[in-house]
Amino acid sequence: MAIPLDAAAAALREAMRETVKRYTLWYLLQGVLMVVAGVLALVYPLLASVAMVYLLAWVLIISGVLQAIGLIGARDVPHYWLQLISVVLAIVIGLLLLNQPESGLLIMTVLLIVFFMIEGISKIIFALTIRPFPNWGWVFGSGVVGILLAFYLWANIPVSSEWVLGVLLGVMLVCEGAALAYLAWKVRTS
Repeated sequence: MAIPLDAAAAALREAMRETVKRYTLWYLLQGVLMVVAGVLALVYPLLASVAMVYLLAWVLIISGVLQAIGLIGARDVPHYWLQLISVVLAIVIGLLLLNQPESGLLIMTVLLIVFFMIEGISKIIFALTIRPFPNWGWVFGSGVVGILLAFYLWANIPVSSEWVLGVLLGVMLVCEGAALAYLAWKVRTS
């Protein structure tokens, strides 16, 4: 028997509300800790940026090792050699990031610059496409900000690579932590 979509959505919302209400203190604590971690990342952006590079390095190494373990005795698997190349690349890139975190910061910053540029251009094109709609200018402005941010980071590339990842991490942690704590507080008081 099929459940109507509205009924399923209402049931899911109620289940989420009850879960958050049951574990409100944990959600509040998680939110507060995320805000504190975000503020620390904003105060110490270089440390947060380097920590992100080390985290990425270890994720690559561990995933490469786990993939290698999965390939033991699997020589008959289709595309075995491609998977083996993927394993080697993950481990080698992880080790390079561990040995040269400055290069990792630079590479990740360049990738962010490319992302901001492409995202900005696509938002401007999208905004011009939906131009008759109300508030299309906000989308256009968002695209312009993305492009300006990309140019700013590119113009300051040696220095910006030291702080941009940490600042973005800090902003994300503060926003998500505050939202989670606010959600838990509102559900608890309702």
